[in-house]
Amino acid sequence: MANLALAMFPCLLLVSMFSASVGGRNDVVELRDADFDYVAAEQETMLVKFYAPWCGHCKKLAPEFEGAAKKLKGTVTLAKVDCTVNTEICGRFGVTGYPALKIFKNGEELSAYDGPRSADGIVEQMKKHAGPDSVPLATQNDLEVFVNHFDASVVGVFESRGSPQLAEFLKGANLMRGAFRFAHTIDLQLGHKYNLPSEGVLLFRPPRLASKFEESVMSLKGPFSVTALRRFIRDHIYGICPHLTQENKEQLRRRDLLTVYYDLDYLHNPKGSNYWRNRVLKVASQHVSQGLLFTVANRKDFAEELENDYGLGSGEGSELPFVTIRTRGGHKYTMREEFTRDGKSLERFLEDYFAGRLKRFVKSEPVPIKNNGPVKVVVADTFEEIVNDPEKDVLIEFYAPWCGHCKKLEPKYTELGEQLSNDPHIVIAKMDASANDVPYGYDVQGFPTIYFVPARRKDEPKRYEGVREVKDFVSFLKREATNSLLLQGVKEEL
Repeated sequence: MANLALAMFPCLLLVSMFSASVGGRNDVVELRDADFDYVAAEQETMLVKFYAPWCGHCKKLAPEFEGAAKKLKGTVTLAKVDCTVNTEICGRFGVTGYPALKIFKNGEELSAYDGPRSADGIVEQMKKHAGPDSVPLATQNDLEVFVNHFDASVVGVFESRGSPQLAEFLKGANLMRGAFRFAHTIDLQLGHKYNLPSEGVLLFRPPRLASKFEESVMSLKGPFSVTALRRFIRDHIYGICPHLTQENKEQLRRRDLLTVYYDLDYLHNPKGSNYWRNRVLKVASQHVSQGLLFTVANRKDFAEELENDYGLGSGEGSELPFVTIRTRGGHKYTMREEFTRDGKSLERFLEDYFAGRLKRFVKSEPVPIKNNGPVKVVVADTFEEIVNDPEKDVLIEFYAPWCGHCKKLEPKYTELGEQLSNDPHIVIAKMDASANDVPYGYDVQGFPTIYFVPARRKDEPKRYEGVREVKDFVSFLKREATNSLLLQGVKEEL
């Protein structure tokens, strides 16, 4: 008996540790190399945060992750792994940056988590991963309850549990369940009401978005593959004028997108929310073939973005919609005329857009009155003049005033500018990327980001990835410069 107790002790200890973690004040389970596999195998669905204690992004995520864990308790387990201590498990799952979020099903890695990182966003996203890939429906009432939802619904209709098409549908549901809702039935009669004569798939758009301008239910008939199912959903899920949210914005913004921002609130005021959407729909229905997707959005949900991208304060234009077009290439246009209730102003805006008559909206600081320092200040309105000067090489730093790394770099960058101040062929420049639009072609995800833009090849900016010391900048410029450098009045040979 003693030997049996000793043999069981490690498992008992792990169960005790897991229970204490779940039942304690912290709803996020802390896992280690020794217990990860055991605990993960016991969870149907688990979201794991791989982190480092010193990581700033990890610290920012921590309260949101904890809040999500509290709300998802009993539905989805949220866990964390400190990769500075548990190197074996982090190495096994290929963690190279922090925080890394991964979804596990019954101990097996399902996919990386690429959804929103707010507590509510994590909850909404992970609820889609809980339970079966596709919900079985038995009756018409089951079907009506399932499709009466805030999000769109995909329902497969099959003749039996052994149907090859059902197997294909379930494969697709497994692959796409994180993005869409799936259910299925083996009662063909449930499809007849929606003009589906035999096996196939029904796509129900959200009831709150129903309108006379488009069908609320779309169907995919006959034999189909996972690829065909994916294409069918992609082409029809959003309709003519979907509701843009923080959760779906990445998918919708893969196209040129017109968005109408207003006090949209489908939870408390669905009728009022559809008042402006119906006016957008009327116009959008006449332009469905011109490559522009129309959307509506809650102004408050995007308040920070509207302020950062368009300088629109929370109290500005609150009674009438604010209309923008954002292209895949990063170009922005705004409708300056007030949105009229007959939709004529939106029509005129679109006519000008498709005719190429609109001037792009560019967020820019004022042009500096004096700009004679060793480092030239660039704003969005002077980017073309300074950085795209065809005769000059330009090294440009994209920074933010609050960035600690930028502040540390500033004296070194200024010294570099001083050393090259007499060189007529090169410009050392900087731009506040938090106050100016970054031009298309420059990928600025963090600060500082530095690019070298060569003379006569302005469409080939090269990102600087080297050490940020003066001597290293100089060495880089000696290699890349179009002409020999003139350092403090002394010409350097190439």
